[in-house]
Formats: sequence, structure tokens, C-alpha cells
Amino acid sequence: MATKHEQILRYIDGLPVGEKISVRQIAKAMNVSEGTAYRAIKEAENKGYVSTIERVGTIRIERKKKENIEKLTFAEVVNIVDGQVLGGRTGLHKTLKQFVIGAMKLEAMMRYTDADSLLIVGNRIQAHELALKAGAAVLITGGFDTEEHVKKLADELEMPIISSSYDTFTTATMINRAIYDQLIKKEIILVEDILTPLTETYYLKTTDKVSTWHELNEQTTHSRYPVVDQNLKIQGMVTSKDILGQERDTSIDKIMTKHPMTVTGKTSVASAAHTMVWEGIEVLPVSDDSSRLEGIISRQDVLKALQMNQRQPQVGETLDDIITNQMELLTEKAKGDDVFTLEVTPQMTNHLGTISYGVFTTIVSDAANRVLRSYKKGDLVVENMTIYFIKPVQMESRLEIYPKILEVGRKFGKVDVEVFNGGILVGKAMMMCQLIDRQ
Repeated sequence: MATKHEQILRYIDGLPVGEKISVRQIAKAMNVSEGTAYRAIKEAENKGYVSTIERVGTIRIERKKKENIEKLTFAEVVNIVDGQVLGGRTGLHKTLKQFVIGAMKLEAMMRYTDADSLLIVGNRIQAHELALKAGAAVLITGGFDTEEHVKKLADELEMPIISSSYDTFTTATMINRAIYDQLIKKEIILVEDILTPLTETYYLKTTDKVSTWHELNEQTTHSRYPVVDQNLKIQGMVTSKDILGQERDTSIDKIMTKHPMTVTGKTSVASAAHTMVWEGIEVLPVSDDSSRLEGIISRQDVLKALQMNQRQPQVGETLDDIITNQMELLTEKAKGDDVFTLEVTPQMTNHLGTISYGVFTTIVSDAANRVLRSYKKGDLVVENMTIYFIKPVQMESRLEIYPKILEVGRKFGKVDVEVFNGGILVGKAMMMCQLIDRQ
């Protein structure tokens, strides 16, 4: 049976898109305390189908599909630009297709303003009106207001008209930055993107017998299954090792491994990979916030996802990308003995103008990764790294990075990395990596 919290979440999810939500309203409708209603609304906001806007309130928005994560709703735009909604509140849940900067003649501006776009413009009443009639929302910059008949038109057409105190350039930059940040998030594959859902997951109940495991094993050829109670809460894992030598009428809960490691849908695949390699786990159950089974992920799923991610085109650069993209192979020596070079740019320095500790960590770990990859094809998970010392390095210095493989086996690699500036040793690190074979 679903908990009160889950019942409220389902109720909110079932509300029409665009509807305004309040703690008091939910508490009354579901006959729960306001504290319980508040927690459920916050959870719905985290899941992305509710949005809270200052001076407007909380509204039900469209649940975003993963592939559309780079698209913002008008409600999110209001939050990004610290805006005030002048009209068309009922359209805040809609998604903007593109934004147009209205710094041109009226006719030219309207050529670019399509339905579901956002026109960013100053105090130009006619432009506000024409954009709304074209099915676009309007963002008025410079803190200006608009005329009453335009606000009424926005309400009728259910397209928002927003005012922000920022200028046109700043608002455009802020929206662009938000889209760019979400593109980076899109690249981070989560467990929920690759899991085998509950409907396709084979699992056992605590009341099942060993004979049920044998039946499932014949049917699926798998040997590892999560074990759940009558409420689908994860209680354990059972594998062929647990079954070995057991009578067929023995209860599963007597032989299962209790309190198994689990991940949630929001865990990154990289983190799940680390857990699986470190603990030697082939299958991980995926649980929700109430420890209920949502599905499973296997080591093969994780490897496939990591390899797919490496083949994706880069749509947003992280700080690590900016640093590692500037690292060049200086000389190619014997296998596993390459030398890399990199110039310290102003972005890589701390407040003292010397290389930051985080940047140095990225440089040595990337050099170790590259040299291990050239030696052994596969995926790597960093187990630990020790930086022995680091000397101050000024911006615009050219570094030479010498990674040296000390040891490499089937499952792990040990790399020593020395960093020089003008022939002087400025940093030294040791790194241990777990190596995962591609299957």
C-alpha cells in the first residue's frame, strides 16, 4: 500500500498542467498536515513537475522528458531573471522554444518571433502586443511596465508577459547560461536512464522458497535476484552462492544477504560503476526514497552507458573539459610513457595568481587516465590519489607532465605523475585506478 507521501505525489502529478498549488489546498484535499503537504510539494519540485515562483506561487508544470532538458519553462525564466509576472500567468507552465532579442525594427523583429518563443525587449508597447498575437511570450527589460490592454491580452492568450529590472544583454546572458548549465547536466547519465524497470525485473519475496529461485534461474538464466517484502521494500539479495547446498523448501529470507547495497535513480552511472567495481557487485537493486524496489542495473548496463557517453558530442563544457582539452601530447615515448604539456591560463589560477589545487588534481588524474588507456583498453575508476607536494606555479607557465606506470594488472593500475615547469619539479602525485574490462 502506498504511503501518504506517495499518495500526495500521485495527486499532484494528476493535477492539470498550469494549476496553482498551495500547501493548505493539498493538506485539505488529502486530509494531511500542512507539514506533510509541504514535503510532498518540495519533492514534486525536485522531480520537475512543480515550479515555485516568487510573487506568483507554486504551479504544476509539464514533466520534462530527458531529451528536452535544455528547454526551459517560462516559470523557470521568471526565476532566472528575478522577474515579475505582469500577465498571462496561466501560461507559465509552457516551454519556450527559443528566445529573440528585440533590438531591431519592428517588422524585422516579428519575422523572428514565432509561437512559443520569448521576445526580450525594452519599453516597446507595440512589440509586446504583436509578439503576444504571434503566440510568443514577452520579457520586458529595464524594469518597465506595459499597458493594461496588453496585460489583458496576455491573460486571454495564456502567454506570460514578464518584467525584469536587468537590461536586455544581462537577461539574455542569464537565460543562455541556464540553458548551457542544463546541457551539461544532460551529459551526466543517471541510473534512472539505464535501469531495467520494475515491470521487467525478476525478483523474489522473503516468503519464497529456494525452489522458486531454481524456477527463475531456468526461466531467465540469471542467478542474482533482489528480495523484497510484501510492500516491495528491498530486504536482501540472493545469488547462486547463497543457494549452493540448500534444501529446495528452505525460505529465501534464511539464506539471502541482508541489507544489500542499493542505488537510487538519481545516482550517477559513474558513481554506481565505482560501487560495483569496488565491491565486486554484478547487479545492484535500484530503490526509491522509501526503499522500495524500482528496478535493477547490471555491470553490463553500466559499461555500455559509460562507453555511449564517451561517444556523445560535447554540448556543454565542464571546468574539467576546459582544462583537459588544453593538454597536448608533447612526445610519444615507449608504451605507457608519454609526456604531456599544458599552459596555465588565468582561469586555472587561485586568488594568488598561482595554479589552483583543484586544477592540479585534474591535470595529474587526466594524465594518468590517458597513459593507462594507451596501455589497456577499457574504462577506469579512480580509487585514490595522493599528491606529495605542489609548488606555486604562475599563470602563463608551461607545464610538462610525465605520467609513469609503476604497476598494471588485470584489475588495477598504479601511476606516478611528475609535473615540471622550466625543468624544475613543481608537483608529484600517485594514483591508483580500478580497471574495468569492456565486455
